[in-house]
Amino acid sequence: MSFKSPASTTAAPIRFAYWVPNVSGGLVISKIAQRTSWDADYNRRLAQIAEAAGFDYALTQIRFTAGYGAEFQHESVAFSHALLAVTTRLKVIAALLPGPWNPTIAAKQIATISQLSEGRIAINVVSGWFSGEFRAIGEPWLDHDERYRRSEEFISALRGIWTQDNFTFRGDFYRYTNYTLKPKPADPHPEIFQGGSSRAARDMAARVSDWYFTNGNTPEGIKAQVDDIQAKAQANGHAVKVGVNAFVIARDTEAEARAVLQEIIDNADPEAVKAFGHEVKNAGKASPEGEGNWTKSTLTDLVQYNDGFKTNLIGTPDQIAERIVALKDAGVDLALLAFLHFQEEVAYFGAHIIPRVRALEAARERRAEAA
Repeated sequence: MSFKSPASTTAAPIRFAYWVPNVSGGLVISKIAQRTSWDADYNRRLAQIAEAAGFDYALTQIRFTAGYGAEFQHESVAFSHALLAVTTRLKVIAALLPGPWNPTIAAKQIATISQLSEGRIAINVVSGWFSGEFRAIGEPWLDHDERYRRSEEFISALRGIWTQDNFTFRGDFYRYTNYTLKPKPADPHPEIFQGGSSRAARDMAARVSDWYFTNGNTPEGIKAQVDDIQAKAQANGHAVKVGVNAFVIARDTEAEARAVLQEIIDNADPEAVKAFGHEVKNAGKASPEGEGNWTKSTLTDLVQYNDGFKTNLIGTPDQIAERIVALKDAGVDLALLAFLHFQEEVAYFGAHIIPRVRALEAARERRAEAA
């Protein structure tokens, strides 16, 4: 089924990002054997492979504590800089948590990396879903909508620090008086991403964020979110782009791809999946409308951290390319992808799927011009 939305009328090609496996266990809560590593050498090589394959962005994860199959974690900002040092075009998005990060520190860190990387650093503002992590590191755990209110102030403060001298700001969480940061980031300034499916998350994106990430979903579900966000953004005089999470399993036949999916699920760590589900569902239900990320996720969905199986990029290269274009029709500007064996599968995606997507996009452009 095909969808049309204001976001999909542009001829801009859909962009591609990958989750950086800087956290152990890969991107599934499963004991299936993986040829993916969380170490620095593996990830440096992966970044180079992704850049050569045609990926636009890489997203580093932020975790402070072990759990749910993720026993080891590299810090996101430092790790992002390591990946930028071995690439020339790839943009790296560093995940930040308001609370552990103050806008002053974040603004200075990211401005410096922006200068060193010629503007290839971006940030993903994570409002927080893991209450146990906050308690473990001595950070207050705010109510759901308060976390998003703090994130919005965090973004407003960052933008002010990056664009103004003698910046003064009076918020409920952050306050500045005649603060000047020099040097500021390189132009263009770092893009600001955020995630979430709740009313508070979508409203925040429609006011202040450059990009909104949603968990995996069908084109129908994504279109409903896109239409909602874009209508509110337009009313606010704001522009926001949309990215969706997806787990990719590309094989020569659909049967082979489905068999790999089943193997991942069959080898899931049930206790870890249930514990993760309990944590994230509580976070989602804590929104006033009870509709945050993961609220409707099944245990099978939760085997992939961000509902990536739901997006259904599982099958042959032709099937996956067609489904990516359907996502674009639903208003998606970027596909944020995870894989089982990252290096090999990112290379395969670049060789066999991105060219098919570009061919489909070009064919649509030709038809539109002819019409």
